This record gives sequence, C-alpha cells and structure tokens, in this order.
Amino acid sequence: MEMHNLMEYEVKLNLDRLIEKKDVELNCSCKQCRMDIMAIALNSLPPKYVVSDKGLIYQRINNLNYQFNADVISALVKAIDIVNRNPRH
Repeated sequence: MEMHNLMEYEVKLNLDRLIEKKDVELNCSCKQCRMDIMAIALNSLPPKYVVSDKGLIYQRINNLNYQFNADVISALVKAIDIVNRNPRH
C-alpha cells in the first residue's frame, strides 16, 4: 500500500453526496469547479495520512463521528460558496 491522505477520500465522498442530494446550490459542477472546491476544502482541513490497510480501517472507523463529518461538510460548504462567487472558467 502507498501513502494516502484519507481526507481526500472523505472530501470527495461528501462533495458527491451533497451534490447528489442537492443539499447545496452549486452553480457549476464541471471538473474544474469540483477540483477547486475540493482543494479549498482540503486546505482548511487537517490531513489524515495512512500507509497500511490497518491504518486505513482504523481511520475510516474514526471518521464516523459527528464532529468529523460536520467539519468536512462545513469546509465543503464554505469552499462551494467561494467557487460559486469566483469560478475559474
């Protein structure tokens, strides 16, 4: 297994859920806007690196708490607002 920032997975997963459920107003869902949203959100969240399958499982279980999910969604909502106001395309 290689080193991975588990936060990238969590941010992408939650962004996909927010878009799918239409919980947020997203002016554009092109690849550029989605990547910008993820980058902005990730820059405001602490990284969570894992290098083993055991570490991956442990961190995924840890990420099931409400505060963690609230932090990720809050960062995404702020990032969506920024990208909605200033799209780069």
